[in-house]
Amino acid sequence: MSAEAAAVRTADYHTAGEPFRIVDTSGAGLPPAPGDTVAERCATAIGPGGSGTAPRRSPLDDVRRFLVQEPRGHAGMYGGFVVPPDDDGAHFGVLFWHKDGYSTACGHGTMALGAWAVDTGRVAAPDDGDVRVRIDVPSGRVAATVHRAGGRTTGVTFRNVPARVGARKVPVATTLGLAEVDIAHAGACYASVAARDLGLEVTRAALPELVRAGQEIRAALATHPGTWHPGGPLLSGVYGVILHEELPGTPFGPHQRNVTVFADGQIDRSPCGSGTSARLALLAEDGRIGAGEDLLHESVVGTVFTGRVVPAGSPDGLVTEVTGTAYRTGEHAFFRDPQDALGTGFLL
Repeated sequence: MSAEAAAVRTADYHTAGEPFRIVDTSGAGLPPAPGDTVAERCATAIGPGGSGTAPRRSPLDDVRRFLVQEPRGHAGMYGGFVVPPDDDGAHFGVLFWHKDGYSTACGHGTMALGAWAVDTGRVAAPDDGDVRVRIDVPSGRVAATVHRAGGRTTGVTFRNVPARVGARKVPVATTLGLAEVDIAHAGACYASVAARDLGLEVTRAALPELVRAGQEIRAALATHPGTWHPGGPLLSGVYGVILHEELPGTPFGPHQRNVTVFADGQIDRSPCGSGTSARLALLAEDGRIGAGEDLLHESVVGTVFTGRVVPAGSPDGLVTEVTGTAYRTGEHAFFRDPQDALGTGFLL
């Protein structure tokens, strides 16, 4: 990002505790991300020879670094560039990013974007009732149904691209012992493992061990065929590792707590939106959840998403919905002073 660049303006939200920094690129004077589709724009942002967690340096990626790194961001920051949609069937598109690069799916970000679209008037919404915000993301077209009552947004339901199981009971050796890992695709590829199999509980105190286990499992599955997606390399490879534990069920279905370790050791503070879809695919295959039942899904900080299987199926997999809350936390204009030797910032 050049020293002469204008301010980068953002709207910040959190969904169940996980941040999401929104940058509307229309008329913002930001570097372009060429492409005919959002998937092509994502590939452009990553750059030739780059990957989702190791993008090539470019003017646009310098903006990502500028916003996600300290002192303007932090290692747990997440966000997205709002870009044109694939066609008139969606309201807009988005390129999701995090501290290491770019992702093909983000449920919590989709919920935040739905709330933002209504808050800004980009999508008209009733004072009482629901409105669907259609969003093109690198993995396909998703929707955020914004629920309204008394002129306020009371929740957002994210409908994901179809989810499907990639592999079951894959043995993975870790420094904490042998784990049996299940793989599912839900806009991104997730590996699921029961935390107790590694002698762990999903608690804040155990986060260092949970993160280490997540990183080891992700690395061990780098070439596993179950992580391959027919959509190609952009959608393939483990994005997140979900370490979960069982809690007493509710009258409406199963109840679990999880921490999702994604990218290069980043921790999802929410229960993970697209990760919840992946868990639903696995639970449905096991016969543990069906139509009319809900998964109560908790995060490591105690926030909750509710996930369900949609009866109307798809030939490409299981259709799922995840409901949570998203709140605006601030609006910002970020500058880089020409004399600031830190440039786009740093990460610790």
